[in-house]
Amino acid sequence: MTDQEKDLSLDLLLKIMKAPSILEQYHEVSERAEREGWDFIRFLKELVTIEFEGRRRRKLERLQKRSHLPKVKTLSTFDLSPMPDKIRRIVPKLCEGTFVDRAENVLAFGLPGRGKTHLICAIGHELVKREIPVLFFSTQELVSRLLRAKRDYELDLAIKNFDKFPVIILDDIGYVKQNREEMEVLFTFLSERYEQRSVMITSNLVFSQWDQIFKDPLTTAAAIDRIIHHSFILEIPESVHSYRMNEARKRLGIKDVEKKRNERS
Repeated sequence: MTDQEKDLSLDLLLKIMKAPSILEQYHEVSERAEREGWDFIRFLKELVTIEFEGRRRRKLERLQKRSHLPKVKTLSTFDLSPMPDKIRRIVPKLCEGTFVDRAENVLAFGLPGRGKTHLICAIGHELVKREIPVLFFSTQELVSRLLRAKRDYELDLAIKNFDKFPVIILDDIGYVKQNREEMEVLFTFLSERYEQRSVMITSNLVFSQWDQIFKDPLTTAAAIDRIIHHSFILEIPESVHSYRMNEARKRLGIKDVEKKRNERS
């Protein structure tokens, strides 16, 4: 068998074994091993390490793509300095992901523009780096999907399919005021995940205003009870300036922003 035939045979075996990283790099590694006089164990370890790292990289890419997390809302692009001490202390711990093992929840409250979504998504990105599957939804999008499943008599199956994601992010739970049917599927979803999987929720409505979401006082109380039973609550105070306004000020300059505001008024 010629060297070319040997290479073709090895390439075929690596494809069958689904070892694309070794397939891509074994020529380069073998040449280096020969130059530097590696023994067989070191050569084998190098190839296995390359494949291991390649598989982990591809897994993270898949998890990132499936998460639907906004790519720009990461921890590196979030300014924690204006946040209260409690939030600055707890965020690194949440990024470790141990709360997911305990099926605990994370709730972020604050006025519009204060960075709730960015903060929660930033934690979500860090969880993905730890190979924890995360799925991001606007609450409206999730409710619409659940309603379609209910109309097709597949609500239980749809909710069960979400079990593959230990963490689901619900953005702006109070932004859209649900009707009774929407409220019911949302409550069912939250109830099914209770003590089984984690949810991360953002809201500009404090708990005393959640009757706008769930309508019925008993349902509202039951939903809140399930969500906060095992949870971390991140309250962003009014004193934290709007991130969107700050970004606008940076882009346009403070005077330009003030000018535009005066023009609108």
